[in-house]
Amino acid sequence: MGEFMSAPASTSKRDPTAVASSGPKENEDGQASKLAHLESLLSAERRTLELISGGAGLTEILRDLCETIDAQAGDTISAVMLMDADGMRLWPAAGPRLPKGWIEAITPLEIGARVGSCGTAAALKRRVIVSDIATDPLWVERRDLALSYGLRAAWSQPLLSTNLQVLGTFGMYYPEPRTPSASDLQLIEGAAHVALIAIQSDRSKSALQQAYQEIKHSEARLRRIIDTIPTLAWCSLPDGTGEFWNRRWHEYTGLTPEAARGWGWQDAIHPEDLKEITEKWLGFLASGQPGEVEGRLRRFDGVYRWFLFRAEPLRGESGNIVNWYGTDTDIEELKRAEAKLRQDEEELRRMTDAIPQTIIVLNPDGKAIYANRVALEYAGLSLDDVRADDFRARVFHPDDVQRLREERHEALAGAAPFENEQRVLGKDGKYRWFLIQFNPLLDETGKVIRWYATGTDIDDRKRAEDRMRNETVALREEIVRSSMFEEIVGSSESLRKVLMQVSRVAPTDSTVLIQGETGTGKELIARAIHNRSKRANRAFIRVNCAAIPPSLIASELFGHEKGSFTGALQRRMGRFESADGGTLFLDEVGELPPETQVALLRVLQEREFERVGGNQPIPVDVRVLTATNKDLSAAVAEGSFRKDLFYRLNVFPIQVPALRDRVNDIPLLVEYLVDRYAKKAGKRIRSISKGTLNLFQTYDWPGNIRELQNVVERAVILCDGEVFCVDPSWVVPASPNPTAPTIPLVADLAEREKVMIENALRESGGLISGPTGAATKLGLPRQTLESKIRRLGIDRHRLKTP
Repeated sequence: MGEFMSAPASTSKRDPTAVASSGPKENEDGQASKLAHLESLLSAERRTLELISGGAGLTEILRDLCETIDAQAGDTISAVMLMDADGMRLWPAAGPRLPKGWIEAITPLEIGARVGSCGTAAALKRRVIVSDIATDPLWVERRDLALSYGLRAAWSQPLLSTNLQVLGTFGMYYPEPRTPSASDLQLIEGAAHVALIAIQSDRSKSALQQAYQEIKHSEARLRRIIDTIPTLAWCSLPDGTGEFWNRRWHEYTGLTPEAARGWGWQDAIHPEDLKEITEKWLGFLASGQPGEVEGRLRRFDGVYRWFLFRAEPLRGESGNIVNWYGTDTDIEELKRAEAKLRQDEEELRRMTDAIPQTIIVLNPDGKAIYANRVALEYAGLSLDDVRADDFRARVFHPDDVQRLREERHEALAGAAPFENEQRVLGKDGKYRWFLIQFNPLLDETGKVIRWYATGTDIDDRKRAEDRMRNETVALREEIVRSSMFEEIVGSSESLRKVLMQVSRVAPTDSTVLIQGETGTGKELIARAIHNRSKRANRAFIRVNCAAIPPSLIASELFGHEKGSFTGALQRRMGRFESADGGTLFLDEVGELPPETQVALLRVLQEREFERVGGNQPIPVDVRVLTATNKDLSAAVAEGSFRKDLFYRLNVFPIQVPALRDRVNDIPLLVEYLVDRYAKKAGKRIRSISKGTLNLFQTYDWPGNIRELQNVVERAVILCDGEVFCVDPSWVVPASPNPTAPTIPLVADLAEREKVMIENALRESGGLISGPTGAATKLGLPRQTLESKIRRLGIDRHRLKTP
């Protein structure tokens, strides 16, 4: 087919090959674009044939074609125009991206030698390339209008029938000046061919439908109509013998009606395709169903071209087949595109073979269809072995196949990349760990057409992880052996009694209630119980009940369903689910609101719960440890704590002694804390002042060990020498008040706690949070301190520094 390259008036016609010449950049970057164009054309032609066979209208088919071509590049604007019956005007048929105003302006478009790109292409019956509408003489009449709609470059391919009749044009517009590359020319020519197939098929379909309606009236008239169909058409009797072929068929094959009648038409079929076509044709006759088959048909000059043969039965009023009608559609260009695509795939395979990494190509269902050389050599398999149904069972470790079956199946059902780790059997008979990453290849509709899996050997990394894990376990065991109860330091009789209780209750699953003043180390006792239990290798989850607002504590413990309350945008697991199989430590359990106490009691009794907003019971296996510095017996008496819950929690009570009750442990604790904080601060402290120890042992430590920690850490920071000592003003013993009236223990503790908090607020100038705030000084979480301030009725504003 000829080509017309339009240029400014001062420039003569150029050689078309100059437009499609290949340079270094095309060699580097053009292959991917070329392959993409070929795949697009192949997909477009298949889609067109599917739409034709599905009975879609010509407008829908042409619009689908334009959308497919436009999808290849964001700036492409493709359009199809159809020739009027008078042969002098073009009418827009499809152009999803064309401006509406431009379409109205060219409806209809008179053809001529200098009427833009499409009008000129239709008049000259040659492809017209206009690289810049702004300067091209072909666009003199409509240049300003085209530019006003953002059209700058326009290429047009005439749609010619086999007898060179113009059926329309296929045009491609661009918003910027553009000269087509070789792949661009191939794209417009291929797209035009697909449009031509659709138009001819539409005309064939229309003509056939008209012929079917008139067959009862006149067979001769029907034959004349079929002769006018712009495609190869034929008719046969119910037994399959040929009865009639239209004039175009005879002109194309060169066979006379007498030579083709009966089964003589087989002479025009390629000998290599005759057996398959005949068997398929006999199958259609036996089933009475329409069908299609591909094969090569000989032209009058002896050249064979690929055709798609389609057959459709015509049934009478009784339902019996009275005739078979069919069309033969030239698909030679499609076959060449498929061959080129296979060639490109083979080239891609050669490229993957050169990559030093295992690569496997799978179909959308996950079945392997190709493996590169590295993968084959590693596994010691052939390509046929890879394509076999038992490939995965032969190559991957059985445990991994079973473990990843559901996960892999779900991932392959989607279109998102995914990865997993599996053991792969090498030809040496040994398994090695691989990280296998799956990436999809999608068509223009987003459907997966291939999965590409790459394998990276991570066996050395996995072995190192196992080795580190084993070393960590060994180190942990050594730590446990060397310090039976982690950071619980001391040897006093009261402490030994507590540790004995820990040793006895730890192996059981009994609920433990740990009581003691604030700062006595109740959490350390809970951790010691967990570490000595059969759940030591599972989670230890800590929840401070006083630090969570009452309205959120139930959601925190039991989780919630999506939409169960304002802000619940998705399902959330609670702490009980997180601790399943392990231990849940509820600190300050006395602060639980009444409604949460009921839910907690149900978990302890029935070992199941429901999420907030849910109605499905969730079974759970959790050991519950609790702690409080409140007198729960008094809370039960006051009615603020449920009696039945108290009995459930108080299965095994442990009373942690206050620091003032284990004075003999203070030297050990001070030595331990000084050593720890000195190492942390990078200091070397050789000894502890005797006076400091005496001072510590005479102080009553209302904040217990937490207060001792804060004092030691502060003193280590300020210490400049090798002897540890403390400013006596930091720890002033409370003066006894023998005349003070007797106060119940709970009230006394609350008063002492209030005094301690007020002193800390006074020292911090009323600040609660921050490095110098009262919470830091007391070693308490900010929320806990705020809760205590509200409960004790402390006005922190009057304690601010003026």
